[in-house]
Amino acid sequence: MSCGEPHETDCSEVLDHLYEFLDHEMPDSDCTKFEVHFEECSPCLEKYGLEQAVKKLVKRCCGHDDVPSDLRAKVMGRIDLIRSGQPAPDEGSPLA
Repeated sequence: MSCGEPHETDCSEVLDHLYEFLDHEMPDSDCTKFEVHFEECSPCLEKYGLEQAVKKLVKRCCGHDDVPSDLRAKVMGRIDLIRSGQPAPDEGSPLA
């Protein structure tokens, strides 16, 4: 998607990293570039607004479920393995 207008930050870059922006997982300098882009580009601003609304809806509807402790332990164990550089065991399940 693009509005057809030239921008300092390309529409494809904004849309490729939209969830990083929404989740506040990017440097402030990149956030500023995205905010400037949204001011200039109504199609990207519309997409941002839609994704933000979906994210809020999912949080409201699904954000209160408790995560089973065994699942939490498996996920945290996998994260620790990845951080340490060790290969994670593959037992046919994504979190095995």
